[in-house]
Amino acid sequence: MIKEHDKYSDLTEKIIGCSMRVHNTLGNGFQEVIYQRALAIELKKLSIDFDRELEMSIIYDGVSIGTRRVDFLIEEKVLVELKAITKLENVHLAQAINYLEAYNLEVGLLINFGNTSLEFKRLINTPKTINEILKSSNLRWILKEASLNYYYRLTIRRILKSF
Repeated sequence: MIKEHDKYSDLTEKIIGCSMRVHNTLGNGFQEVIYQRALAIELKKLSIDFDRELEMSIIYDGVSIGTRRVDFLIEEKVLVELKAITKLENVHLAQAINYLEAYNLEVGLLINFGNTSLEFKRLINTPKTINEILKSSNLRWILKEASLNYYYRLTIRRILKSF
């Protein structure tokens, strides 16, 4: 059995390694988008599948209440939130954890390029069980939205894989 803290560790190590190469090359002081573009290049070099600036819906009580662009969704498994600030604070950590919960993903990385040394935090979210998803949402609505919304396609795939 895989321990939660070990889940996708090979992938997160590769992402962190790519981030270190970017930081070692560029240093700190650029805007977040510059690091995002450079990280995309490094991920491509390793043939790591990713979506960048992926717009995902925020769902509250079965209703879409807005959208948020995820910096990276890596191999449909790992959410990566980038920052280019002097110091990571609890609010940034809370934001990344909220995204994991909102998208029902298990593993995320919060990476900060703004300091003189690269900072990163590995985040773990215990995903909702299928019963919790079904209780909190109308399944017919989920299936209807699945054709339009990438997040729900991922959710449906995870539900089907778990049976």
